[in-house]
Amino acid sequence: MKRAGIGDKNLIVDILCESFRNNLSVNYILNQSGDKTKRLKNLMDYSFEVCHAFGEVFLSDDHKACALVLYPDQKRTTLKSIFLDVKLIVGTLGIRNIFKAMSREKVIKSNYPNQPFYYLWFIGVSVPDQHKGIGSKLLEELMEDANQKGRSVYLETSTEKNLSWYKKFGFSNYNKLDFGYTLFLFKKH
Repeated sequence: MKRAGIGDKNLIVDILCESFRNNLSVNYILNQSGDKTKRLKNLMDYSFEVCHAFGEVFLSDDHKACALVLYPDQKRTTLKSIFLDVKLIVGTLGIRNIFKAMSREKVIKSNYPNQPFYYLWFIGVSVPDQHKGIGSKLLEELMEDANQKGRSVYLETSTEKNLSWYKKFGFSNYNKLDFGYTLFLFKKH
C-alpha cells in the first residue's frame, strides 16, 4: 500500500462511493432528498479531506482499494476544518439531519478509548474487484502500520456480512448500537 495524496482523491472518492452506496450507516446520515449520489460523493470527499489533514489516506498498490484512517487525538479545529464541517452540513447532511448525525457520533465516540488509537473510518474495494483478496491484503497492511505506530485499531460496520471478515483478522466486536439499524463496534489491540 502507499500513502495517497491529493492527486489520488478522485479515485479514492469513487472507490468509496461505489463501495458504500447501499451502506446502512452511511445512508442513515445522508439527506435522502435530491441527488443522493452527489451527497454520497460529498461525504466521501469530506472524509478524505479530514483524514488527509488529521490522519492518513492509503491506496492499495494496484489502485483498487483504499482506506481512510483518522487519528482522533490529532484532530484540531482549524479554519479548514470549520469550512469542511459547514460544507458537510450543507452539501451532505442537510439541516434536518445534522442533529441526528451529531447525536449518533456522540454515542459512538463515547465507546472510544481515552488513549491515542487508529480509527479505520473507511476501507473499500472497487466493486468489480471485491472478493479477490485485495481488501484483505490492505487490511493486513493497515494492521501492520497501526502496530508499528503502537496504536489499537477501532472501526464500526453496519454490514453484517463483514462481521466474520473482521473477526478473521483478530478484531473483537465489543459493542452493538441500535440506530434503527445495528452498528457493530470492533477493536483490535
